[in-house]
Amino acid sequence: MQAIQIEAFGNPSEVMKVVDIPDVGAPADGEVVIALEASPINMSDLLMIAGRYGYRPKLPSVMGTEGVGRVVAIGSGVKHLKHGDRTLVPYPAPAWAERIKADASRLRALPSGDVNQLAMLGINPPTAYLMLTDFVTLPSGSWVIQNSANSGVGRALIPIAKSLGLKTVNVVRRDDVVADIKAIGGDVVLVDGPDLAKRVAAETGKAPIALAVDGVADTSTMNLLGCLAEKGVHVLYSTISGKPSVVPATHLIFHDISMRGFWLANWFANAKPDQITGMYDRLVPLVASGAISAPIAGTYSFAEIAEAVAVASKKRGKALFTVG
Repeated sequence: MQAIQIEAFGNPSEVMKVVDIPDVGAPADGEVVIALEASPINMSDLLMIAGRYGYRPKLPSVMGTEGVGRVVAIGSGVKHLKHGDRTLVPYPAPAWAERIKADASRLRALPSGDVNQLAMLGINPPTAYLMLTDFVTLPSGSWVIQNSANSGVGRALIPIAKSLGLKTVNVVRRDDVVADIKAIGGDVVLVDGPDLAKRVAAETGKAPIALAVDGVADTSTMNLLGCLAEKGVHVLYSTISGKPSVVPATHLIFHDISMRGFWLANWFANAKPDQITGMYDRLVPLVASGAISAPIAGTYSFAEIAEAVAVASKKRGKALFTVG
């Protein structure tokens, strides 16, 4: 079967290769085999391939970390899935292969919906959901602030927050995306800047904000910290600026603010199957209904690696590999 594999870390368009690898074989007890339909290229995939991510897979390695496909073989003991069911490729199983063998305990059949949007269910929506629910207890009506609101996580956070009864302040870095983020439900949308705290207070009526979600770093971290209430929590999950966070110690000392990091891989390493399925039970209807949706820049076959990577690197919409 075909797969996309790397044998060395480096420029993704140079080191990603289509290869023929042995078929995964029959599923064992408790396993299923999934025929891949679609899988996105995430920035974390490109960073991993470049050798600049939180861990490096043992080489050679099939790449890709999420996707969706149809169940084509079922091992003994699996009663909750049937042949032909659409299901997730479990994070972080190597996804860029025609067939994936997986532990079925974490998987459930998916409802009908846009296959490309369902393929992006595995990483960004869980990241947004867990940051909203695992760090601070937020009563209905509370405000949350995030930067990188135009990212995959940011776009998912807005409808998830609404489903939890929360209001969002959404910070972006470009004027041309403000209307788009308002259109998908952002309560307040502002362009980042050193006077962010003053503008946020004016837009929210000086409402206390207990949680800030940061995917940018650099001076944007400082701007978010200035918006937090006493004892607020700042959660950093990405650094798309490519620069270290600017953190004024006075914010932490005098306002008793806490800073935390979040990496989905760590959560999955410790989560039990019922925690995982329970989380997805909350998120699947939002994706299937279209409430959570990410812009798609294009779909590509495995043979179109260079084109797909070029589009993914522009960060103006998702590029997905599709099979079949």
